[in-house]
Amino acid sequence: MERADVDRIERAITHELTERFGAGTVQRAVVLQHGDDPAIERGQLLVRVFIPAPGAPAEYERTLAEWEQAHRSGMEEMRRELSLRLPSAKVLEFTFDVPGAEVPRISMPDDGSLADEQMSGREIVTTALTLLRANYVFPELAEQAAVAVEARLEAGEYDDLDEITLTELLTAHLQEVCDDKHLQVRLGGRRRHEGPGGPGPGPGGPGPGPGGPGPGPGGPGPRGRGPGRRHDGPDGDEPRDHEIRRLTMRKMGRMDNFGIRRVERLDGNVGYLDVRRVPVPANAGPAITAAMELVAGTFALIIDLRHNGGGAPEGVVYWCSYLFEEHPTHLNDIFNAETGETRQFWALPYVPGTRYVDRPVYVLTSSDTFSGGEDFAYTLQALGRAEVIGETTGGGAHPTRPFPISAAVHIGIPFARSINPVTGTNWQGTGVVPDVAVPEDRAYDVAYARALRHVLAADDVPPFIADEAREALAGLPETARSETAAPGTAAPETAAPDPGQAAAAEPVS
Repeated sequence: MERADVDRIERAITHELTERFGAGTVQRAVVLQHGDDPAIERGQLLVRVFIPAPGAPAEYERTLAEWEQAHRSGMEEMRRELSLRLPSAKVLEFTFDVPGAEVPRISMPDDGSLADEQMSGREIVTTALTLLRANYVFPELAEQAAVAVEARLEAGEYDDLDEITLTELLTAHLQEVCDDKHLQVRLGGRRRHEGPGGPGPGPGGPGPGPGGPGPGPGGPGPRGRGPGRRHDGPDGDEPRDHEIRRLTMRKMGRMDNFGIRRVERLDGNVGYLDVRRVPVPANAGPAITAAMELVAGTFALIIDLRHNGGGAPEGVVYWCSYLFEEHPTHLNDIFNAETGETRQFWALPYVPGTRYVDRPVYVLTSSDTFSGGEDFAYTLQALGRAEVIGETTGGGAHPTRPFPISAAVHIGIPFARSINPVTGTNWQGTGVVPDVAVPEDRAYDVAYARALRHVLAADDVPPFIADEAREALAGLPETARSETAAPGTAAPETAAPDPGQAAAAEPVS
């Protein structure tokens, strides 16, 4: 599994644990896979839950036993939920997050008693193809992919596979035909009371990208009836369910600060934002506003999207609105293939706090920048509002919704396509091509050097800030200062500390 998928599952399990056991009773969950621990076989996962540790190692055994006695019922319920919704998690453990010591743990293996409640691999594949044919933005491609997969199905290529292997193989086969990185079959499915394909996912933008908040049930699906579609009626509970989901996602979003990993004022009065995902402003708006207010007084701004895996188009609009004047600015269009409607996205005429205008913006990208992160970069580049520095991005421009297949699996299906009003096209397949192409680990230095040069060239810069800028620029590698860095060259040892790379390298135990 990709690290982003593991992160998504960890966030969802941690949220579930907090809801089940109460805040402060558990710390977090980590998901280990084959290669992380010698005991984990290929196609299996181990979920390790950390509880608060006592101060002295001599107290470990007693504390763990008392915790188990107090929470045995919740532990058994958690084991059952994992068996249903993440059957690859063959072992659930409870222990302390204390490295370098022999730490006691409670191990709860899956006893296999719920195996009959899981869909077979054949059922998962056929349901996925039904949803694909009903919802994919390009019906002809959907049919081609479905026919190709059906031939593989009849040949037995999907028989007797675990969920991890099945989802990865089926995704590879679908993308082989469609060449669409958003089209993915992934772990994480429906709640037990839902049927296949519903409730449909929420109003979605370019997602589900890596690093998103997890599949889960979403909002209303595409209009009309048929497999994988739903409609709201007088007997439905969609408004209530949607509000519950929104509040749940807001609580989960706070765990990673809605994707805003770092906000910083760099020497020379340059703002820096490390943005890892782009949630809807209904949830993330206050955090985005706070971040923009913190950099409002800087002379130049670096927005780091090198690790941004996607999000919602409404979130992109909210971020971008801070970078334009109040007058109308047409940002993007999204064409919905099923309805035939084109939705226009414009910069907001009002945003709380301070806009960031008349100052340069530099956007950092990498090959991992994807979906909503690409929308962010592409929109600013097309409108001439930002200079994009780094690598060509992943190339996923189709807004996507997750459709549950089973309790354990869902499929992300692109249902629409983006159309930029300036270029008349999008970044699907090609990625966002940077204005300054450098390896991702050089992008920060190059952007920072450009920002510092802008500060030093500006009028009325206070002397102490000019001194900061000169000192910071002198500390950057010569390749960054000359702005002639060649792709593939190793960064000198004197490179300035890169906050985005440092955050990305933080270990996860």
